[in-house]
Amino acid sequence: MLAIVPSATVLGATGRPVSVEVHVTTGLPGFTVVGLPDAVCRESRDRVRAALLSSGLSWPQQRITVNLAPSGMRKGGSALDLAIAIGVVVADDQLPAERIAGLAFLGELGLDGSVRQVPGVVPLVHAVGEADVVVPLGCEREAVLVARRTVRPVPNLACLVDVLREGAQWPQAPPPAPPGPQPPEPDLADIRGHPTARLALAAAAAGGHHVLLLGPPGAGKTMLAQRLPGLLPPLSREVAMEATTIHSAAGAPLPDGLITRPPFRAPHHTASIVAMVGGGTATMRPGEISLAHGGVLFLDELGEFAPAVLDGLRQPLEEGVVRVTRARASVTFPARFQLVAAMNPCPCGAGGRPGGCACGEAARVRYVRRVSVPLMDRFDLRLTVERPSVDQLLATAPGEPTAQTAERVALARAMAGARGTGLNAHIPPAALDRVVPLTAAASAALRAELETDRLSGRGLHRIRRVARTLADLAGEDGPVDERWIRLALDLRIDPLAALRRAA
Repeated sequence: MLAIVPSATVLGATGRPVSVEVHVTTGLPGFTVVGLPDAVCRESRDRVRAALLSSGLSWPQQRITVNLAPSGMRKGGSALDLAIAIGVVVADDQLPAERIAGLAFLGELGLDGSVRQVPGVVPLVHAVGEADVVVPLGCEREAVLVARRTVRPVPNLACLVDVLREGAQWPQAPPPAPPGPQPPEPDLADIRGHPTARLALAAAAAGGHHVLLLGPPGAGKTMLAQRLPGLLPPLSREVAMEATTIHSAAGAPLPDGLITRPPFRAPHHTASIVAMVGGGTATMRPGEISLAHGGVLFLDELGEFAPAVLDGLRQPLEEGVVRVTRARASVTFPARFQLVAAMNPCPCGAGGRPGGCACGEAARVRYVRRVSVPLMDRFDLRLTVERPSVDQLLATAPGEPTAQTAERVALARAMAGARGTGLNAHIPPAALDRVVPLTAAASAALRAELETDRLSGRGLHRIRRVARTLADLAGEDGPVDERWIRLALDLRIDPLAALRRAA
């Protein structure tokens, strides 16, 4: 007999519907899975058999063939276990086929018959379409975010078969535990000194600009970077859904409901290029730059990352997506994030200071070469962060708190939104003359930089965008004057240019 059970699999961060076709017929006993399954799918044979026997059901002593349709698409993961088990039960006449009409099944089976949670519930449930979906107990809060119909959580296979066969009541999910106290958000008021860096953070939050912080250890680079997400507004519904789907597909922990706060990702400098951009397996797992979608990607010790990993960021920084192509599949991940990087001036951190630096000239040159010029050019804001003075460290008056700075950021974003071009960092070049008109003095200042070859064509556009953001933070909506251009130029000085010239 033939049974067809709806289910789904995940490729990248996208769910793909799968029809699990189970055929039980006479012949030598055996179990075959076809339809491009990965190793985890092929191993479902042993899990399903043990789960059925542990649940008081019989295992057919016949030939069983499982086809995962469409057959030309690779399937991965263990989310198909439950659908395969139900297909075997129906095809063996242990359960009438009409009892599973309108249902889709997702979940991994334990050898004891338990239905276990699987990663990627959000894209999986979205893929099954117009069907009531049966999910593992504990996955219902993720499933209801995208389910078009009813979500049915079940604890084990025996309970599910009892409901389908005997018409018993569907089990009710236990009430969610009350949320625990949230840790306090890092506050800008904790930062002592650094007025220029504070301004750069506000501009980054208001305009969506990328930031590079260069300075010795202990200067406060990491503290500054950790406070940028607090200046960003909550995610829009569309971006929140994209971020939630990516985190679900990657198996990352989710809050109760959508991810509404901008994510903050800080991968270690030993991360590989696959860990950063995604891919690596048959299911094409999202990488760190996609997990940072809508939020901040912080690269501490930028000079310690492999050059190939850093150069892999260049295309996503420009386009807001990353396209991962492998021999068997190609996927596109959202990757619209703000890049914040921190870097020491040299391997030892002293920056060549006489009597304090243990690095030779060759070591400093090699260190600088790890960050390519094209990547450096994509940082709109580049500034040196020095250690605060003793008076600043011991000052009792706190600086401007995050909440107050966030209000100014929100007003600047509202001004940019009223122009219809989105964040200032994303203003198209064709719209710059309309959105960022310049005074005569501002144009002259930019011309001088271009004529002395201190500014590239890409840098010209970025300076104008940053200047627009600085003017918005000050509440000025007219033509951008020279002071904002000068300030934008001061915030874009390449602190490693001298060493690069020496190289």
